Amino acid sequence: MRKSLMIVLNTLAMLSLAAVAFAADGGVKLDAPALGLTLFAAGIGMAIAAAGCGIGQGMGLKAALEGTARNPDAGGKIMTSLILGLAFVESLAIYALVINILLIMANPYV
Repeated sequence: MRKSLMIVLNTLAMLSLAAVAFAADGGVKLDAPALGLTLFAAGIGMAIAAAGCGIGQGMGLKAALEGTARNPDAGGKIMTSLILGLAFVESLAIYALVINILLIMANPYV
């Protein structure tokens, strides 16, 4: 129940923020300080996302290697789950990159 509520609330938050992000007028003139702040924010956001994903991948790999060392017969199943988990974590970094590119291109602070 709690998980469903969180999914619904996150979806609503993303939909409400997307309208603000895409409401920018295309004919707005860019100024250098606002563009600099946007680039700085995008860089910080990508750094946080990359660090989080790197830590998550490292922890997943550590757990998979420990599990394989304890039970070598389950190595195939653990490897499949590890690859799936690493793909999900890597997709988070790609999502962060896409959001940062949207921030740079849309520049909502102008």
